[in-house]
Amino acid sequence: MKKIFYITIFLFYCKNTDAQFLDSLNLIFKSKSGIDARFESRFSVYKTNLIEISGVRLGIAYKRRLRMGGGVSWLKTNLQTSTLVRNFNGEMEESIRYLKLAYLCYYIDFVFHRTKRWQLSVPIQVGAGASWFQKETKYDINNKDPKHFLLLYEPGITIQFKIFKWLGAGGDIAQRFVLRNYKKTSDKLFSPTFSVKALFWPDQLFYQLFPEHKVSKRFGPAEW
Repeated sequence: MKKIFYITIFLFYCKNTDAQFLDSLNLIFKSKSGIDARFESRFSVYKTNLIEISGVRLGIAYKRRLRMGGGVSWLKTNLQTSTLVRNFNGEMEESIRYLKLAYLCYYIDFVFHRTKRWQLSVPIQVGAGASWFQKETKYDINNKDPKHFLLLYEPGITIQFKIFKWLGAGGDIAQRFVLRNYKKTSDKLFSPTFSVKALFWPDQLFYQLFPEHKVSKRFGPAEW
């Protein structure tokens, strides 16, 4: 099943990387830009358990056809592991630790189909961060447990629906590849993912609320 998913993603990208695609990018970069702000959660399933990674994104959008930017993500689900350790009395006892993950990411998202309210796009996201195990469930910035450096790569396909000119919702399916220290953390991170997103365009809201403002006249008006 995974091989079919990888081949599908590969063929999909190959189909869209031709001369016409590059010409379209050139025109898009010459168009006016706006703000792209996102709050999202990415989910994966591991042995019937639902794993959630949350994140915030902030970037720039060109003509609503190309979006790029960066953000931060973190593992929200408390994933635990247990090992046997020897206590001060020399007896073996169970030690429970929780997997934590935090990373910075960069994304680029090209829209290849668009109507008034619907969009289909091909996002690519890369990230770098760290994972570790700790005794507490909450993130502890003073935690001294060993950190393992990670590189992540997540290609996928996204669908988006605009409720208003400034507010929308979306989702995607992707594959998360962990490119370094994979064995030192957990295979729970290396898996297909799906996500739900709340999309907010503050510039479009401003243009709609204040259409006569000089900023709206220069960069607006609000558009679908």
